[in-house]
Amino acid sequence: MTKEKTQWKEFLEAISVLQWVLSFLFLGVACYILMVYLMFTSLWPLSTLYFIWLVTDWHTPERGGRRTLFVRNWRVWEHFRDFFPVKLVKTAELNPNKNYILGYHPHGIMSAGAFSCFSTESCGFAEEFPGVRPCLVILAGLFRIPVLRDYIMSAGMCPVSKPSLVHLLSKNGKGNAVVIVIGGAAESLASSPGLNTVVVKQRKGFVRLALELGADLVPVYSFGENELFKQVIFSEGSQSRKLQELFKKIMGFAPCLFVGERFAFLPYRTPITTVVGCPIAVPKRVIPSEEEVDHYHQLYMEALFKLFHEHKVKCGLSKSHELQIT
Repeated sequence: MTKEKTQWKEFLEAISVLQWVLSFLFLGVACYILMVYLMFTSLWPLSTLYFIWLVTDWHTPERGGRRTLFVRNWRVWEHFRDFFPVKLVKTAELNPNKNYILGYHPHGIMSAGAFSCFSTESCGFAEEFPGVRPCLVILAGLFRIPVLRDYIMSAGMCPVSKPSLVHLLSKNGKGNAVVIVIGGAAESLASSPGLNTVVVKQRKGFVRLALELGADLVPVYSFGENELFKQVIFSEGSQSRKLQELFKKIMGFAPCLFVGERFAFLPYRTPITTVVGCPIAVPKRVIPSEEEVDHYHQLYMEALFKLFHEHKVKCGLSKSHELQIT
């Protein structure tokens, strides 16, 4: 923002981010508790009717979801964007007559940049890439949580599952940009200020899917994502790290021990610049060979490395910063 913020504006921004963080951490549990509680009150018919409807609507998340511009355009997301602030940078055109897999890096603690740029309209994705519909895909288990599933679907999010991805990239027309946080939970455990570590080397499933469906690959790097929270990082092989890995294996996400700038939950006001790289043309192969998968996976890692180093100085890092790809 070019002019100094008022105290009221800063308060609105802080409240907008705080509600998002608390929703990220506790909304799922709160929804379960609410639905169970209603079953033991005079409002039990509401809970019963919802669960009946839930059964009939069970497969909607894997069939493109149910996005609404009403939720994506909420004013609260503009305040959320301005808190850091979050900026979307375009480096190349995306043809609306093609489909894309956007690999988002790094995961950070909560992927604030991915949410702001691809699950809201606050960063101007529609203006930068006309005719292209972004869809952030997240942990499939979240879509089994009552009420929460409807909320996140309204923001345009879908499960990161094979049926969901196949539907979005082959049965939903053209102009779809599926955003996958490639490093996932493993990458979140390496999130800390000053570190630029991405987990990609052993992640080839998204490349194989791109070949099977003929979707171009696009690397995306979000500078500042790792600076939002300070995290306690346990050394490899330690008992605490083993417990984190076990929890991640069972639950699908990692329990990170982190702290923000204020009230523990409020992140640092660090600028986030999400840079969308150039698309890598990928041919369609019904059954791609391992050589083809390895080839395009290598091209993707090289493009991600190049994207990082071309933009790191402009995004606040020094020339000495290196991207560690594991």
